[in-house]
Amino acid sequence: MITFQCGGCGRAFNVPDEFAGRKAKCKTCGNQVVVPHPDAAVAPPPPSAPKLSMRQRRLMADAQQMSEGFRKSDRIRVKPTGGDPPEVYHVEYRVKSLDRGTNGEPISRDTHLVEIQLTSDYPRLSPKCKMLTPVFHPNIDPATICVGDHWTAGERLVDLVVRIGEMLAYQAYNIKSPLDGEAAMWADLNVQKLPTDPRSMRPAELE
Repeated sequence: MITFQCGGCGRAFNVPDEFAGRKAKCKTCGNQVVVPHPDAAVAPPPPSAPKLSMRQRRLMADAQQMSEGFRKSDRIRVKPTGGDPPEVYHVEYRVKSLDRGTNGEPISRDTHLVEIQLTSDYPRLSPKCKMLTPVFHPNIDPATICVGDHWTAGERLVDLVVRIGEMLAYQAYNIKSPLDGEAAMWADLNVQKLPTDPRSMRPAELE
């Protein structure tokens, strides 16, 4: 079998060896073609790989930055849980924060788990972030971590991960428009106890 291409449009042909030397017209472009001899036939090039969308390129860049940025961190651990490149991450924070106590006073909590989901509108819209463990914070409720007001499409996902850590550590909070009014009132009355964790949440690899 002889495989060759039309010199006009690039259409690929496969013909028996006995057709070598014959002339014909390409049915696609009308160009005259000559069936080459078997030793001169050129196989058509392999199909080119599909181009990646801007979102796919962003997800791939995020995955690399998340892996490299927190690889040595003792405070933030990142685990991709869905997609290739990942669209869902579980992030473990080893940060001194607060949980809701039974007597009205918050209690200390040192380990927290956050889910970050990159929706089909990402990065135009902010990721969906929610706690998988309980926390006592003015801007966090069981279903939402309030990050949308500060999000821009150009913000790196790694910086958002750091910002959530700063929120858990009470280095960042807003009592003017809270999701948890009780936590906002407590924070307003106990400024001297904050932040709960003064350590930097940003690994050296992200500096």
